Amino acid sequence: MLSWNRLIADAGLQLAFFSGVAQIAERRRGGAGVILKLEHVRPPRAGAFQPLRANEVSPEFLDKAISAMRRWRYDLLSMEDVKARAQQSAVAQRFVCLTFDGAYRDFMTYAYPVLSLHRVPFTLYVPTGFVDGIGEAWWLALEEIVARNSRIGLMIDDVENRFATGTSEEKYRVYGLLHDWLCSLPPADLTSAIGDLCARYGVDLKAMSRDIAMTWPDLATLARDPLATIGSSTVHYPAVSRAQSNIVAREMAMGRSVLETALGKECRHFAYPFGDMPSFGLRDILLAQEAGFVTAVSAQPGIVRADGKSNLFSLPRVAWDGRRKSISSLRAVLSGIALRRERDAPLDVKSTYV
Repeated sequence: MLSWNRLIADAGLQLAFFSGVAQIAERRRGGAGVILKLEHVRPPRAGAFQPLRANEVSPEFLDKAISAMRRWRYDLLSMEDVKARAQQSAVAQRFVCLTFDGAYRDFMTYAYPVLSLHRVPFTLYVPTGFVDGIGEAWWLALEEIVARNSRIGLMIDDVENRFATGTSEEKYRVYGLLHDWLCSLPPADLTSAIGDLCARYGVDLKAMSRDIAMTWPDLATLARDPLATIGSSTVHYPAVSRAQSNIVAREMAMGRSVLETALGKECRHFAYPFGDMPSFGLRDILLAQEAGFVTAVSAQPGIVRADGKSNLFSLPRVAWDGRRKSISSLRAVLSGIALRRERDAPLDVKSTYV
């Protein structure tokens, strides 16, 4: 399903590219470059209800995008190089850094072969609990529950709530509402709430979470590749702003320590789980510094500044919307022309998830 908002936005990106406006905007305020945020790389799935479709790109699109970025003469950098470039001013050549969140198993099957073919550096942010089989991919369990049922119920603030999920439109609306509600909960309350839902509707959350995750042998393979940077994204992937400081500090320190012990390499880079405000704040930035990281990336849309004054512990990223198939739209997004409009736009649950 396509919303009118998305159709209009996509048309605007196409126009910006073909009219030359995107290239002009890039020269005027394009910054030093862009850290691109990706998650799943896999072939398109069947099914009308796919609330997380924006987080997926096909391997064919990734292949075309890398070829195009080289044709556009972007420097393709590792996060180590981004750290250095973000502290320099007046560098004429713009860069793109490819980052992948989640450490999903499909990365090894579909993304890694493409990246290896192009010999392009990349960064993978790993929530180690999922690799260890103890993580909870609650957003996927919620998708499964809403997809299967025409009506669902759950306790919210000690009150039983029921939601109609019979039509596609109802499913998207309810998924959006419950996703945002679950994100707002402290980690322990979130675990309790999703556990209740999974028990009611027969979803094996642990098996689902194990099945999507990379293995330690996968990560060991990547650790031997000089083009790969393996960063941390905590252990259990909590929205850190909802957790107490001691829990956040432990999650950051343990995530880093587990990766360094398992892979025998220093872990210097961090990604805030769910990474958009208010999912992290000044406290969490300070904790990331204290944990020994040298950069931390968010999911806040933005470009790395050209004056060398970017905050290395609150680096913005551009999350590519996998529902967009056009390489010309990617060029417009990388210019930075669309970021202010998308950041300032009011939340539209339907257009966000449809």
